[in-house]
Amino acid sequence: MYYSSGNYEAFARPRPPKDAASKHAWIVGSGLAGLAAAVFMIRDAAVPGENITILEKGSLAGGALDGIEEPEKGFVIRGGREMENHFECLWDCFRTIPSLEVEGASVLDEFYWLNKDDPNYSLQRATVERGQDAHTDGLFTLNKKAQKDLVKVFLATREEMENKRIDEVFGRDFLDSNFWLYWRTMFAFEEWHSALEMKLYLHRFIHHIGGLPDFSALKFTKYNQYESLVLPMTKWLSEQGVRFQYDTEVTDVEFDLTASAERATRIEWTRSGEHAGDTGVDLGDDDYVLMTIGSLVDNSDEGDHRTAATLNRGPASAWDLWKKIARKDPSFGRPEVFCSSIDETKWESATVTTLDERIPEYIRRIAKRDPFSGRVVTGGIVTVKDSSWLMSWTVNRQPHFKKQPKDQIVVWVYSLFVDTPGDYVKKPMSECTGEEITAEWLYHLGVPEADIPELAATGAKCVPVMMPYVTSFFMPRKAGDRPDVVPEGAENFAFIGQFAETSRDCIFTTEYSVRTGMEATYQLFGVERGVPEVFNSTYDVRTLLDASARLKDGEKTELPGPAVLRRKIAKGLDSTEIGVLLREHGIM
Repeated sequence: MYYSSGNYEAFARPRPPKDAASKHAWIVGSGLAGLAAAVFMIRDAAVPGENITILEKGSLAGGALDGIEEPEKGFVIRGGREMENHFECLWDCFRTIPSLEVEGASVLDEFYWLNKDDPNYSLQRATVERGQDAHTDGLFTLNKKAQKDLVKVFLATREEMENKRIDEVFGRDFLDSNFWLYWRTMFAFEEWHSALEMKLYLHRFIHHIGGLPDFSALKFTKYNQYESLVLPMTKWLSEQGVRFQYDTEVTDVEFDLTASAERATRIEWTRSGEHAGDTGVDLGDDDYVLMTIGSLVDNSDEGDHRTAATLNRGPASAWDLWKKIARKDPSFGRPEVFCSSIDETKWESATVTTLDERIPEYIRRIAKRDPFSGRVVTGGIVTVKDSSWLMSWTVNRQPHFKKQPKDQIVVWVYSLFVDTPGDYVKKPMSECTGEEITAEWLYHLGVPEADIPELAATGAKCVPVMMPYVTSFFMPRKAGDRPDVVPEGAENFAFIGQFAETSRDCIFTTEYSVRTGMEATYQLFGVERGVPEVFNSTYDVRTLLDASARLKDGEKTELPGPAVLRRKIAKGLDSTEIGVLLREHGIM
């Protein structure tokens, strides 16, 4: 396997690998990584769809890309996905999947046209004082010391950032800036999270620094990600003959590990219902297994409008599986690094469905758009800057669900400080019912306090979800804590998903999941086509200059020395390409 860029590789069709028709694949987990791997196996590795089996513990595919309607509770989304134009592997995958919305189009076509016609951007990124504009005004407010901290982390080696926390490499000046407010709420970083991952994010999205304050860097699907991404994928895969084996909990994978080669030899599972006696499968010479390890949504617990979600600290099957596998070889990673600090990896989200016609008006005042227009509404999260919970909320294009009534709005709410008492509801979010979370949200929207109890009780339905491991991949780590996608010597197995290690990409993105599935397929099956490299904006001097200018909030760089010397230097620069670049990108 190798990385590539450019149209030569992008549009080339690989020839079928030798003996592709005899290969069989077992994929553990039907999250995006597993689904994408199956797509690449069929399209690029010429594995027949009927030779692919996806093993899923639950009754639905999609993993964290959920979006369901529970008649008694309401609509439920545990999170939403922020996407951008340079998710190279993701878009490579979805150019193949037919759209369910637009006849004759791919999911990529549909997404591309939607975001051309209705580009995303926010008109109010943050509020204070119960719905008033926080006037972040697109500024990063990074003083000289904070800028220095940022540059130091950007230029540091990966090794220098290993096992360090963000607050160990950034000072208070940086952590009090608008930049950190935008960053932490957009990506769900806490101050105790990984400095290494923070560095990787800086490199990965340096081309979007200018779009950070107003989310103009982002693009979104038409509906929730289950309906917009997972359903088209599962439909196409099923049509190709892929078998989805639900209600199957994989409990172990056995290996034959020698000095020269490593092979997976058996998958152990438990099944419910009529297949309860089925305990697994032995793997032959032509069998391959791709394992999703870890899970950000393992042990998620839903509450409802009258009931708080609970924090499940009990056994977690996805993590237990990885722990069992990891004990067999040091190269299989160290899951305890990520799953052993629930109080540092948890947060809570909630889905609010409005029922009273008065609530959307408060949304409109803050979003400065009609929430019923079918177009972009908030354009990303609105952060309540003075919220004790550090609450953020968003309204995507409506309807967010195909079955959603036209007079309802689906809102997603989440908080980073879930154990701090609220400002209206004097309880931590972690102890609140859906009604109480709704009341706290309405308070910060600016709803008159006299109206909040009624509107919170009967004007909306809210489903809170507590997720113990949702930011587990952000825990400080070092090389070897995550296994390589295909460990050295592995002949027929790979690790996929957010906890497999690959190149210089960053996690908590749809792109990362798809990339691991693509790399696993291309390596194991010998696909003669390059995996798209991570977008190389961090090596583009123009991008770096643009980002530098924006991070200084437009302040020009002054040349050192007396005025006469400065004029002479500036004149000399202006006669070169360097001077043109510096002026063109707002540095001088």
